Amino acid sequence: MTEFASPSGLVVRPLGPADRAAWDPLWQGYLTFYRQALAPAVTDAVFARLTGHGAHLGLLAERDGVAVGLVHYLVHETTWAIAPTCYLEDLFVDETLRGGGVGRALIDAVAEEARKAGCRAVYWQTNQDNARARALYDQVATLSPFVRYDLDLTTD
Repeated sequence: MTEFASPSGLVVRPLGPADRAAWDPLWQGYLTFYRQALAPAVTDAVFARLTGHGAHLGLLAERDGVAVGLVHYLVHETTWAIAPTCYLEDLFVDETLRGGGVGRALIDAVAEEARKAGCRAVYWQTNQDNARARALYDQVATLSPFVRYDLDLTTD
């Protein structure tokens, strides 16, 4: 990915192995927002995947050299088209900067990477009550009529 810079001084760039200290607080903020707690080994594995040891990719948004947002995504094949599609899995912006264009810049950067990969679409999901994020999502994408179901395989 080429680095994306905006006139506001925001830079969106690929997440790299040296970014762990900058990524961690944003990742923990994301997990807290969704009321999740992960074992340190899971967070370690996630970061390794995002920085070159898996199919997931990560981007970091910085303003004046400070990490202010993250996005994780995955390009994958689909049974509905020949071209792949892109799943935007995680998006988080420092809560003090929400509404200032960071989220939109991260979505735009994923869309650009998806276009380069030949994807036909980018899709994502969020909680129904995530009104602030949905206000942005309603501006940049179309709300899907699909309903999600989860089958937990970790319990009997």
